[in-house]
Amino acid sequence: MGGEETGQSIGGRVDPPEGAPYTIPHYSFRIAAVPHSPEEKRKVLARVRRIRGQCDALERALEAGADCGPVLQQIAAIRGAVNGLMSGVLESHLREQFGQPASDPEDRHARVTEMTALIRSYLK
Repeated sequence: MGGEETGQSIGGRVDPPEGAPYTIPHYSFRIAAVPHSPEEKRKVLARVRRIRGQCDALERALEAGADCGPVLQQIAAIRGAVNGLMSGVLESHLREQFGQPASDPEDRHARVTEMTALIRSYLK
């Protein structure tokens, strides 16, 4: 999937070439965990639309009385797609929150508390 090549990573994210410093773009730390760059937003919306298409296909299969096997397979595919979406948005938010040092101990504590709550909800 191209993760071994220099400058690329699995999942569509491009990493810096070997030896180059990785810099985190500056984003507001008080915004919810959503992608902020136009490119990230476009990719996430495309994933959401694909998931919607999968859900529509599942609905049509259920209405048509499809066998359980293919229905369960479609549900598993939707679950995997949603988990991938959640993982990507969570990773983006982690990079935003912890890519730069906290301005003070209270800010650090608030950021860690928020991330702990997000991760707990993700793992449910």
